[in-house]
Amino acid sequence: MKFASTALGALGASVLLSSAGALDLDINSEDSIKKVASQVAAGMRKVYTGDKPGDVPGNLPDPYYWWECGAMFGALIDYWYYTGDDQYNNITIQAMKHQIGEEIIAFMPQNQTKTLGNDDQAFWGMAAMSAAENKLPDMKDGPSWLALAQGVYNTQVERWSNTCGGGLNWQIFKFNQGFTYKNTISNGCFFNIAARLYKYTGNVTYGVEAEKHWDWEVKTKLFEVKDGGYHFYDGADERDNCQKIEPIQWTYNIGVHLAGATAMWNASIAANNQTQKDRWAKEIDLLIKGLDIFFPDGIMKEVACEDIGTCNTDQRSFKAYLSRWMGYAILTARELTFKDLWARIQKSAPAAAKNCVSATDTEANCDLKWNPSATKDGKTGVGENMSVLEIVQALLVNKAPGPVTQQTGGTSKSDPSAGGGIMSPPVVLNPVTTAGRAGAGILTALVLGATIGGAWWLVT
Repeated sequence: MKFASTALGALGASVLLSSAGALDLDINSEDSIKKVASQVAAGMRKVYTGDKPGDVPGNLPDPYYWWECGAMFGALIDYWYYTGDDQYNNITIQAMKHQIGEEIIAFMPQNQTKTLGNDDQAFWGMAAMSAAENKLPDMKDGPSWLALAQGVYNTQVERWSNTCGGGLNWQIFKFNQGFTYKNTISNGCFFNIAARLYKYTGNVTYGVEAEKHWDWEVKTKLFEVKDGGYHFYDGADERDNCQKIEPIQWTYNIGVHLAGATAMWNASIAANNQTQKDRWAKEIDLLIKGLDIFFPDGIMKEVACEDIGTCNTDQRSFKAYLSRWMGYAILTARELTFKDLWARIQKSAPAAAKNCVSATDTEANCDLKWNPSATKDGKTGVGENMSVLEIVQALLVNKAPGPVTQQTGGTSKSDPSAGGGIMSPPVVLNPVTTAGRAGAGILTALVLGATIGGAWWLVT
């Protein structure tokens, strides 16, 4: 097994920012926003080879892992939703169908079994949830987008653990390294999916499970109120009953919970549940105040690794998910989030675009560091482009109608029992040719160290 921490993402050779003109973004011009988004999306898409003959739909080349390809297609679904440009829809549908799985129809393909984490599966599930919310037409010869998200939920809800009082383990299978670690992102992704299913379907069971996971994370202290807002940490290990929390903070942990919390607040309105509405309004306020750590100068930063140059391939994509879910939060809880989140988006987006260069005027490659005073590292890749794409297209939230539900125009068909059975005809997977390509799993600090405190090397 090859871990993502050993790899540095690139679009091939490193691209120096001086090699071509930086992108100029006019945040007040819809045409400018769409132009920059199209260039950044094209640069990201160029890395993907899964649609080429002999390759595997839904896989990125080394050094990228399976989960990030699902995250990338989630970004392209957002791109279509915000801009109306459907040029990537076919490869998105092809890839997502191919990665559904052979026996369990919930993004659990057999060739990912050796490293399949709950977070990995969930990133594909969240992409399917976005497809349902954004009204991407259901596949004609496969399960619906909503059913796929429900399938992920149904497989994961059964994995609630008896250790540490509950929660999800990082890995799905006990034989995989890292199984004993309970990372915040796995539990946050489940909360996100459950909350959005509650909002979409109105089925209170999803809301109950979302609250159950949130409350367990609070009890376990995977996040807590500090300096007036929520601080989200990396995780804990069941081998010591989750007594020692790994304190590293990542953008995607607070982002995934922000989206889930705003979905819960939104769903409480449709359910006419004032108690629930008041509860989640308070949680959203604490989440927004907790964002300050990632915006030291008003511009988003991956504070754990960006300044010291230790962000690995996975971590170079994390800002994409906070950007994505900030946009989602505005769309689902505008009156609670717009003022604070919009200011951060408006300042971060042009700074991010300035760190992308385009030699052809049709595609661009982006750097990790958005702050104008930061020294660039010249490395570009899927994660860097995805991050810029999501923050730029979030500028279009005021033009977007917002995610639909079954009561407000949703067309994706529900299947509450999804997550089992065999597709007919079954999807035939092409062989995976490299060990790296078979590796899934978002880096979680503790598992890759020798002890619970072993994550120190990530930020030193």
